[in-house]
Order: sequence, then structure tokens, then C-alpha cells
Amino acid sequence: MTRFLAIFVTGCVRFLARFPLRWLQALGVLVGWAYYAMSSSHRERFRANSARAGVSWAQARAGIAATGKMMMELPPLWLRPPGAPLPTPVQWKGAELIEAAQVAGRGLVMLTPHLGCFEAIGQSYAERYGARYGAMTVLYRPARQPWLHDLVEAARRRPGLEAVPATLAGVRQMIRALKRGEVVGLLPDQVPPSGLGVWAPFFGRPAYTMTLAARLVQQTGAALLLVWGERLPKGAGYLVRVSELGEPLPDDNVAAATVINRAMQRLILQCPQQYLWGYHRYRKPHAAPVPPREGP
Repeated sequence: MTRFLAIFVTGCVRFLARFPLRWLQALGVLVGWAYYAMSSSHRERFRANSARAGVSWAQARAGIAATGKMMMELPPLWLRPPGAPLPTPVQWKGAELIEAAQVAGRGLVMLTPHLGCFEAIGQSYAERYGARYGAMTVLYRPARQPWLHDLVEAARRRPGLEAVPATLAGVRQMIRALKRGEVVGLLPDQVPPSGLGVWAPFFGRPAYTMTLAARLVQQTGAALLLVWGERLPKGAGYLVRVSELGEPLPDDNVAAATVINRAMQRLILQCPQQYLWGYHRYRKPHAAPVPPREGP
């Protein structure tokens, strides 16, 4: 049964990968709304998270379609042959910040929230800078299903892009990459396993937040930049926006996580229509300490 499912799903992904981006995104609108309608837990999180951030429903509801678009964009990105160009144009704004950090040779940590097409950023970096500055190393959680694990791992391991698991061995690989002057990419609004995070405010509510991003910077002296990939209308591609953190990164874990969460909030509010509001951001990992009580 598992083998049949693997063959079926892989066949569907390969079939979808043949279509133009604008068609996939149009289908993604239907997928996003269908998911929103069928999953009550997703729907409740979506409404609660967007309301907590102070985002109007007129803006937030566009994120329903954006969720489906993100899903449907994956086939052409995952199944692109190694070395083949990206299937859609990607523009960069603020690329001079990346080049300045690379020239300094300090290594670079790039942080992006679950906003826009974050999957395209690593592949575009690899295509644009990989040959000149070395690979980008990204963190991922291996899928539990063996067949899906193989598909995802193959998709994320390509020239100029190195995916490492969210384990101690993966962290060591990231540290080595930074010491070589290369780039590490992280999604700091992803809930980390117990023991690898602290409770820090995110849109006014305590959220279990990774300490890894700050520790990588502190241990290696790497530069830190913010980045997110805006989805352009009508399948026209993406615009990757790069900016600076804008404030010092403290040594204290909670204070550093608070600064990073504040930076993620700024990025999200630039384009709340493309954030994954249904993501379970306030989840408490098993065995994690009890979150602090919210203020009045």
C-alpha cells in the first residue's frame, strides 16, 4: 500500500510539474480555499493568528489562496533537473547587502518567515551566487514517510544548495559552512523541538522560538540578513527582498529571540496577504517548559 501511494503521489507531482506557474497558482487558489473549508483547526488558527497580528480580514483572506499557491508551486521547484534553470523568473532587491557580507568573508545567516514562496529563495540563491560564493545550507525536518523523505531530500539537494537535517550533526554542518564564509538559511518562525528554543513574544503572545539563529551568529561572527520571496501577480515569478536586521542582536537567548521575532513581524506585515496564517506557530512542543502567562 505504501509503495502504491508513493508511486501515485510522485506521479501526480511529476504531472503537475509540467504546467506553467500561472496555471499552478490558479489551481492553488482552489486548493487553498478547499483546505480552509475542510479543516476546522486550520481555519480557527488562520483567523486567530491574523486577528492577533492586527491584520484586517480583507488582507488576511488573501492568505487562504496563498496557502494553496505555495503548495502548487512545489512540483516544478522540487522536480527541476539538477543544473537546469529555475522555471520562473526571480528578481532580487537588496542583493548588494549579500555581496557586501560575502566580500567580508564572515559567513552569512539569512532568515525568512513562512511568507511568500520561501522554497524558491534557496534555489534562486544557488543559481545566482552558488558558483561564486559557495553553497547555501538550509535546515529541514526529514519526512516521516520514507517515500516522501526521498522526494523532498532529492528536491533540496542540488548544485549550490545543501539541505541538512534538524539534528546536532546538521547544526555542526551549518557551523562549518559559516566558518568557510558560506550562507545558512533558516525559517526562525518554525517551532523548534523541545530544548532548542525559548518563549519569546510573537505578535504579543509567547511563542516557542528557536535559539539556533542567534547562536550561529554569536559562535561564528557571521553577518545576518532578512529575506523573503514575494509572489508576483499572474505567475510572473518572484521578487526576493533582502534587508538588514535593523538593531543589535543581544547575547541573551530570550532577548535575541525577541529581536528576531520582531524582525519577522515587520517582514510579515509588509505583505500579510502571503503569510501562512494557518501555521501552528503557538504550538507547545512535547516536554517544553510551560509558556509564561500573557500580560493583561
